[in-house]
Amino acid sequence: LQRDAKGQYLFDLLCHHLNLLEKDYFGIRFVDPDKQRHWLEFTKSVVKQMRAQPPFTMCFRVKFYPTDPAALKEEITRYLVFLQIKRDLYHGRLLCKTSDAALLAAYILQAEIGDYDPGKHPEGYSSKFQFFPKHSEKLERKIAEIHKSELSGQTPATSELNFLRKAQTLETYGVDPHPCKDVSGNAAFLAFTPFGFVVLQGNKRVHFIKWNEVTKMKFEGKTFYLYVSQKEEKKIVLTYFAPTPEACKHLWKCGIENQAFYKLEKSSQVRTVSSSNLFFKGSRFRYSGRVAKEVMESSAKIKREPPEIHRAGLVPSRSCPSITHGPRLSSVPRTRRRAVHISIMEG
Repeated sequence: LQRDAKGQYLFDLLCHHLNLLEKDYFGIRFVDPDKQRHWLEFTKSVVKQMRAQPPFTMCFRVKFYPTDPAALKEEITRYLVFLQIKRDLYHGRLLCKTSDAALLAAYILQAEIGDYDPGKHPEGYSSKFQFFPKHSEKLERKIAEIHKSELSGQTPATSELNFLRKAQTLETYGVDPHPCKDVSGNAAFLAFTPFGFVVLQGNKRVHFIKWNEVTKMKFEGKTFYLYVSQKEEKKIVLTYFAPTPEACKHLWKCGIENQAFYKLEKSSQVRTVSSSNLFFKGSRFRYSGRVAKEVMESSAKIKREPPEIHRAGLVPSRSCPSITHGPRLSSVPRTRRRAVHISIMEG
């Protein structure tokens, strides 16, 4: 990259490499030296957003989960979303009951190793793969049972589509959690989904606020405020505390972007938002990009031969990794796990 190259240039370069046209759902994420996550801003210089020294390591991932992933126009887009949600399942972000977990894992097996073949798949073959942070032998048997008896004949594309349709029905579909504490000091995870703002405590969703009920978001230091206006003129303010001011600002920016993407009818309605009630005080931020409705309209106009998709089979797991300390998802092909390493050129 040239030293003055903006984030949009790098993003377009990656999408061209992936042959991806429905690119508005994706973004580039990086972690600073303090382990704080950031989304690369496309309107700013890549170099100026970095606090680390080059080469910079970044991750290409889903930023805005499609409201209806089955409605995506191209198979390549669905495949990339499938890979992301498969990763979410593994890291415990996509919570579900045992029966749903077994079905989702069976779809992954069918998509990546094909039909059950007794010559290739001996007893206990599903235990060789890691789909979740942890699971029981009973669940492994259920996964194999579904794979053997219910999914035979499904192509990878069909299994991935069925996986997406099932994942979309779950309460935690699209959750990218931000750790916080509530006013009582209880641990919680805040997240933004295609349908609204959610708060998770343990394995339960304790709050769900639709996007049209969210009237304002702001932050002061480590404190995040969500202003909500519900039926019968009921107005409430939810208050949460992030670990650091930087984490709180990241949470606020993610909220502003998600609400703009999912709620607005067109990008011309996007406005610059201030984190404070005082005029020209605090942080100011503006979402740059198209909104979901515009993206869907643009996708409908795509007319090209479907690009070839290079899928790779599951890689057996050698251990049972935990959510926070284990190795990366072992079933993600190595070629698709590779990070982007950038060299900055002078001039």
